[in-house]
Amino acid sequence: MKAIIVGSGIGGLSTAIRLAAAGYEVEVFEASEGPGGKLKENTVDGYRFDLGPSLFTMPQLVEELFVLTGEKMSDHFQFQRLETLCNYFYEDGTLFHSYADLTKLEEELKQKAGLKTGELKKYLKTIERIYDITAPVFLYKSLHRISSFLNIQTVKSILQLPFIRSSQKMNEMNKAFFSDVRMVQYFNRYATYNGSDPYQAPGTLNLIPHLEHDMGAYFPKGGMYSITKKLYELACRKGVRFHFNQTVSEIIVENKRVKGVKLNEGLKYADIVISNMDIYPTYRKLLSKHKAPEHLLKQEKSSSALIFYWGISKSFPELDLHNILFSADYKKEFDAIWTFKTIYNDPTVYINITSKYESSDAPAGCENWFVMINVPHNSGQNWDQLKKEARASIIKKINRILKTDIEQFIQTEDFLDPVLIETRTSSYKGALYGNASNNKMAAFLRHSNASSNIKGLYFCGGSVHPGGGIPLAILSGKITAELIMNDLPC
Repeated sequence: MKAIIVGSGIGGLSTAIRLAAAGYEVEVFEASEGPGGKLKENTVDGYRFDLGPSLFTMPQLVEELFVLTGEKMSDHFQFQRLETLCNYFYEDGTLFHSYADLTKLEEELKQKAGLKTGELKKYLKTIERIYDITAPVFLYKSLHRISSFLNIQTVKSILQLPFIRSSQKMNEMNKAFFSDVRMVQYFNRYATYNGSDPYQAPGTLNLIPHLEHDMGAYFPKGGMYSITKKLYELACRKGVRFHFNQTVSEIIVENKRVKGVKLNEGLKYADIVISNMDIYPTYRKLLSKHKAPEHLLKQEKSSSALIFYWGISKSFPELDLHNILFSADYKKEFDAIWTFKTIYNDPTVYINITSKYESSDAPAGCENWFVMINVPHNSGQNWDQLKKEARASIIKKINRILKTDIEQFIQTEDFLDPVLIETRTSSYKGALYGNASNNKMAAFLRHSNASSNIKGLYFCGGSVHPGGGIPLAILSGKITAELIMNDLPC
């Protein structure tokens, strides 16, 4: 069986590896010059930057891809568990370190963030239960096949759905567990991991910090781009053929069955076509002759990001790999993003510095700063003006909290905004995670991994089930490949 994958993001790589390992003939067509989708890198004047996702969790999903191909992951891909997950800075002068060791973390939060005895353990136990209930149904299986629900584990999960806090907002749930506003803000932040608003999104999404606090956060040797690089190399070893700078203009369908894809130089035939492209342009461009699921395409989109890549000619020992400089008014920040579709004048600033762990990522005595704020997706805003204003707000905040004059240390600078995100990755409106997850039914409003009316047509990646982010993109590849092997065995 011949399979063509459109796009080589993490979801596409995951699908390609699984299908190749099962004996399918797999070709990947990618419009850009290399693999990775949003997970790419760039080097400027001795500073190396990961351009996209900066947090690595659930490494077992990567290991699974090596194991099923008969390889040992440690021979090709290494990573280390972080002892400090993130440093958090508040406008009132509070600074605490989010330690991986829960006993150490609890003591830190008691001393510095008003945590009361028992609050953290009770909360982590609750979100662990939410994860245990939802993961078997919402993360590891297709929600669009009856067979997914015909097993004991799924039935058990369904019977416990009243306990997943879907009728309570994230912020409401966090306020019920923690007496200090700093702790509420700390856990509200995890809504941004899938581009959501903690004041709208269901409490179910509070399972996200479980992935860090109970399952761990990690740093890959070579930086985040090494995930792309090592999975691409694994796919090549399994016989997957990649074609870069090759734009697919149409998915060919005849008599409700895929026949292949149309490229600039002609047609390429296949039994199976998988789109790793954002679902919106997949229908609008590649399947424009066919009926689209308008109710899904019209759903509210996730937030986006404005990122500055700064080469800093100084070392800041108070900073770690991951750092958060919180807004003084979190509610106003999210109102600005979601209600007014703009950038708040006191945004929460995230600073990622991989040179803390990979010294070669910056010249000696220097640091590579990935500086990001959450912003609305593109809906026609004046991004040149917003970017200028946001840069000034970011610098003002960094200077105030770190007591420095950061601009004098910026040696190199580049940026990424929602317009560029859409241009470079085909993510509709620059939304990082496809549809937003602010609705409690969001899990059911993501596109399925298989077409219901075109045989041989499948989908993977962050804009389809189960969602965006590296772990979920890998899982989308797993779900998609399993559906293909069931529907069209090799």
